[in-house]
Amino acid sequence: MKKISAILAVGAAAISVPAFAQDATPAQNFQGLRVEGLVGYDHNRSGSSVDIDNTRNIKQSIDGVVYGIGAGYDVAAGSNFTLGAEAEVTDSSAKWDNNNGVPNTFNLGRVKAGRDLYFGARAGYAVSPSTLVYLKGGYTNARYNLEGTDGSTNLRQRLDTDGWRVGAGVEQKVGTNAYVKAEYRYSNYSKGEFDFNGDTPDSSRFNIDTDRHQVMVGAGVRF
Repeated sequence: MKKISAILAVGAAAISVPAFAQDATPAQNFQGLRVEGLVGYDHNRSGSSVDIDNTRNIKQSIDGVVYGIGAGYDVAAGSNFTLGAEAEVTDSSAKWDNNNGVPNTFNLGRVKAGRDLYFGARAGYAVSPSTLVYLKGGYTNARYNLEGTDGSTNLRQRLDTDGWRVGAGVEQKVGTNAYVKAEYRYSNYSKGEFDFNGDTPDSSRFNIDTDRHQVMVGAGVRF
């Protein structure tokens, strides 16, 4: 009788292990540390619609390809909800050169979008065990590289800007640990300062109004 009881106990334990594994919630498929590569479309525009020059058409936007890397950590907050923190470092090819004699909003010879640092949080909802939709938001610090000339002297400096970002996206689980994602995000920069080269002190912070729209895709691995 004892042998039969032992056999039944072992059998029940063996059955309970896969049953426990099957009880994993959809949100648990999207938790843990993740790293990813990102690429997408980048549109930068002055937030002002005022024509500051009555005689020429002012270039008020620059477009290009944004690319970089990101990392994050998510935890399950219920059967379908996730909460997480994330960070990104990106760069962009968006720029404008004064090759045709028409100035842009900065009234400089060249404007190029530089590195962009982002730190934020996201909240997700697993609509299935392999698909997560999410909202995100946080702080962004973007740099614009500026160049001007008076015909004999070139001036190069950097404009560092502070702002906020919001966005939404979809993450799709691929296999055991890999995933792909697509998202849209909007950034607004309201403060800036000139970061001069050499020993010249940085300028005081001043108000700006610059909008940034990005459509991104990415691929990553979750650990």
